Amino acid sequence: MCDLGHPHEHAVFGYLVDTPEIRALVDETRRLTAEIADVAARVEAMKPAFAALMAADGWLPEAYGAPDHSSGMGSGIGQYALYRADDGSLTLFSLVIPAGAETPVHDHLAWGLIGVYRGRQHETVYRRLDDGSDESRARLELAKAQTMETGDFYALLPPRDDIHLVKTVSDVPSVSLHLLANDTACVWRHRFVPETGEVKAFRSGYSNAPCPPEVVT
Repeated sequence: MCDLGHPHEHAVFGYLVDTPEIRALVDETRRLTAEIADVAARVEAMKPAFAALMAADGWLPEAYGAPDHSSGMGSGIGQYALYRADDGSLTLFSLVIPAGAETPVHDHLAWGLIGVYRGRQHETVYRRLDDGSDESRARLELAKAQTMETGDFYALLPPRDDIHLVKTVSDVPSVSLHLLANDTACVWRHRFVPETGEVKAFRSGYSNAPCPPEVVT
């Protein structure tokens, strides 16, 4: 076991970055998940532990705070797994968006917490107006837009505010931390084109760990 926070290219699940700060957050999340059935109350109770990680310095390896120009998200966006539960029930990852770049409009399909660890981001959140019965189409409207400074974070409670676009508006790449209740980069999610209503399924993939092979039935 390494407790120095160095990346391990062979790691697939568990602590891909093993530090006391990450272990404290994962342990607290597991405890609260077992004790609090209501998701909104659980996420609220998780905020102090998440804030502690957000406020800590020196634990994120340099490689996991850098852009990745071969990523599945495109635009040089890097998505680095820091912790992945073996059963896919929890992941912590860093998302690196180069200066001036933006994500596609996408969803997450999981509750959790998201915060800006470095840099500055502008978030555009969409509300879905249709019932989702047509998997290839969606009617979206702008729900809100906000600028996120370093240290800001928020709860994610789908379906509310689960569809968004994020753009880096700082002169340096932004790094956000995501603690979410799925194996986010390896589950099939959705890209949206609000102007045309088009929806496409996608898996973004991690920049530092493979997704499990899909089972064909």
